[in-house]
Amino acid sequence: MLHPPHVGWLTHDAPGGFSALMDLYECNYINMRRLLPIMPPASAVRVSRTPGGMDLHLRVVERCRYTSELILTYQFGQEQGPPFAEPDLRIRVYHDARLAEVVTAHLRYRASFATDPLDSGGPDRNPLYNRWRINRFLYKWLTYCWRQGHRFVEPYSPPA
Repeated sequence: MLHPPHVGWLTHDAPGGFSALMDLYECNYINMRRLLPIMPPASAVRVSRTPGGMDLHLRVVERCRYTSELILTYQFGQEQGPPFAEPDLRIRVYHDARLAEVVTAHLRYRASFATDPLDSGGPDRNPLYNRWRINRFLYKWLTYCWRQGHRFVEPYSPPA
């Protein structure tokens, strides 16, 4: 009675709690599948381009029957040296459970996310809360990418 059911998926659980984290994993899977309807084979590299937007880069690191690992990033050019990836997220997709989670995150300008989200970072930090924060970032980023019009589709090949 206190909370109407239409409030939203991500607001009924306390941030950093186990159930909130599981909700994020489920939402991240849904958003990931919106961007990537068909999972490419291992070692596949895809780029999604939208008018007026940055190119979104995807690399399939590993592809197994029940899980896949992907790297999702933007790539920024530099005047000297190779381009750098920002954000640089490694995402594990659980096909059977329909969940997606950030395994590692490297964000150059966000030191609080620059470590492995599985590492608690010290006795005063809650590892569930750290996971929730980086997966909340993924949720917002995937939503943003979808709204920008990004989508990874197989290259067109004419029928034989």
